Amino acid sequence: MKIVIRRYRTGDEAQVSDLWSRASKAAHPFIPGEGEGERLRLLRDVYLVHAENWVATDADGNVVGLLGLLSTHEDAEVGGLFIAPEAQGKGIGRQLIAHAVALKGDLRLEVFARNEGARHFYRRTGFEEDGSRTDPDTGFELILLRRKRTSAPN
Repeated sequence: MKIVIRRYRTGDEAQVSDLWSRASKAAHPFIPGEGEGERLRLLRDVYLVHAENWVATDADGNVVGLLGLLSTHEDAEVGGLFIAPEAQGKGIGRQLIAHAVALKGDLRLEVFARNEGARHFYRRTGFEEDGSRTDPDTGFELILLRRKRTSAPN
């Protein structure tokens, strides 16, 4: 799928919020209230304001992907990668990860252990598991993944 990756703009908020909500519900059906309420408010008021956000748009200009990057003094973190459910499996996630690697080099992220589809996707794009912890907000296990700039996708 031909996409354009560009910086998030405040005018994208409605499309991004809808995409995030639908993708989150599909990826995390085990989390009560996922994609709505307080979690949606945090997306709008915190993550879209404070993270370095990029969107993938299709040929019609519709937002089909969201990549949120958080930089720390140690490394760059993928704070979120969400693809519209109807656009999944078309290479958009791979393109956004390649964009993140080009911008930041080494990457880290956390993914819910129960989200097997995402874990498989990240393994295929060169990430390796490097520990786990319990998410204090949900009580579910998170897996820490790392990817070196030089890691080749499988």
